Amino acid sequence: MFDIGWSELLVVGVVALIVVGPKDLPVMFRTVGRFTGKARAMAREFTSAMNAAADEAGVNDLQKDLRDIANPRATGMRKVQEAADAFEKWDPMGARDGKTKAAPAAAPDADAPAADPGAQTGDDPGAPAAAAGSQPDRTA
Repeated sequence: MFDIGWSELLVVGVVALIVVGPKDLPVMFRTVGRFTGKARAMAREFTSAMNAAADEAGVNDLQKDLRDIANPRATGMRKVQEAADAFEKWDPMGARDGKTKAAPAAAPDADAPAADPGAQTGDDPGAPAAAAGSQPDRTA
């Protein structure tokens, strides 16, 4: 946490021995240890209180939902599972024999415009005339 190596700790120990003295050094280390223990206990208590408040507010449920939504692997696997389920329900023999009701053909999208069968094949002789008549004539 503090990135202190053994050599730095040795220097701190020697300086503490010189400044405090050998008689009071164990008492000082004991006091520092107690203070450190109290600080850690306060930090644990604060952390547990914040976690309890978050649990009460429902943050963990929200976090789990967001994690599930953001997980592309789970989303992809869900789509694969849906496709596998649809494939398992498909009966090619029943559809060929007419025993089962065939699935309806894919319905055209509501957003897609309805296609005119005559316009696609070019069989409608009136189509070019109608298209030419719909544009204004700008010869002046």
